[in-house]
Amino acid sequence: MLDSNLFPYCDGTLCCEGVSLEKLAEEYGTPLFVTSRNSLVNRYRSFERAFSELDHFTCYSVKANFNLHVIRALAAEGCGCDVNSGGELYRALQAGVEPGKIIMAGVGKTAVDIEYAISSEILMLKAESLSELRMIDEIASRLGVKASVGIRINPNVTAETHPYITTGDSKEKFGIDEVDLDEMFALVKTLEHVDLACLDMHIGSQVFDADFYHAALEKLLDVLTAARSAGFGIRYFDIGGGFPVTYEPQKPATPIEHFADKLVPLLEKTDTTILFEPGRFITANSAVLLTRVLYRKRNHAGKEFVIVDAGMTELIRPALYQSYHEIVAVRQHDSVMVADIVGPVCESGDFFARERTVDRVEEGELLAILSAGAYASVMSSNYNGRLRPAEVMVDGDEARLIRKRDTFEQLIQNEMF
Repeated sequence: MLDSNLFPYCDGTLCCEGVSLEKLAEEYGTPLFVTSRNSLVNRYRSFERAFSELDHFTCYSVKANFNLHVIRALAAEGCGCDVNSGGELYRALQAGVEPGKIIMAGVGKTAVDIEYAISSEILMLKAESLSELRMIDEIASRLGVKASVGIRINPNVTAETHPYITTGDSKEKFGIDEVDLDEMFALVKTLEHVDLACLDMHIGSQVFDADFYHAALEKLLDVLTAARSAGFGIRYFDIGGGFPVTYEPQKPATPIEHFADKLVPLLEKTDTTILFEPGRFITANSAVLLTRVLYRKRNHAGKEFVIVDAGMTELIRPALYQSYHEIVAVRQHDSVMVADIVGPVCESGDFFARERTVDRVEEGELLAILSAGAYASVMSSNYNGRLRPAEVMVDGDEARLIRKRDTFEQLIQNEMF
């Protein structure tokens, strides 16, 4: 959940740090994403404290929220970046992240992505197939360099999470299966422009039970032993991200310290630098989505609808994953109602909550959709010709625009030629 110290009610009105969300909505309009810079920094620092015993390096997973100002806030703390495409790499570099602090993942990297990454001299590429290894070698050879590469191993561990965010079992597209290790090692030995420096895994997102990480790590440790026996000097050991956050009070996340207690004893055995890739853990509860109530209506069956000006175009997680987001009135209320909170998009799946007990808001009032800092603005779209919303970052008593709202002209600018 949001840190109540950073998102407090002040005189009955919800604030972000020292700034009224009501005033931000008046100044910048709605829908509007509002991010607490201090929440981002605090979450990053809590992660670093938990794993401080280890020789490690944390690479923020840019796919969670790739706003330049979010990346810069974390880079200022010494954090690196995990990117999944040339576009995310470009964003990280534009945000001022040093190339040597960037790693690139992705199951379908193109030749253009790979060349851009190698030419930028990032820390490493993480390969997910034998064909990709060959392509990396070919491109590195043409560029006259040796590319530092990690291999993503599929540990075939199925974490208990939503099937769309499970990434570590053999039914999914990610990584190289354990059964292919001998072939992979043999291939790498023939590739003169590939330096195998890292073993990597990622078992999914919102993984609440540390035992799943433990089981996958034990398998990856066996791979590490095999790699070293085969003569490879593995210097990095990447266990990915996926650490959980709380979206609803009834399902609190396992504290990060519990994961550290469980995993550090195993990780210390690797004699490597441990890489982490938290994304959601840092950003999810650092932002809210402000939306204004357009209409209220009741159908013939007595069902209550609250129609707001945000929709699945701004926050698709409820439609895509059936995900829960807490929704509160920006101005505190004494009474509640049961209603569907729905958006304006022409899809029945355009909803934020079904049959939810919420504050009894009236038309024109503001709602805050909580935990909107990860996989929200970054997955937004212009479907229905909608304009992507503005974004604001608050630091203490100061607020600044970190992304302008789209304009109608921008909707067609790539088609006007």
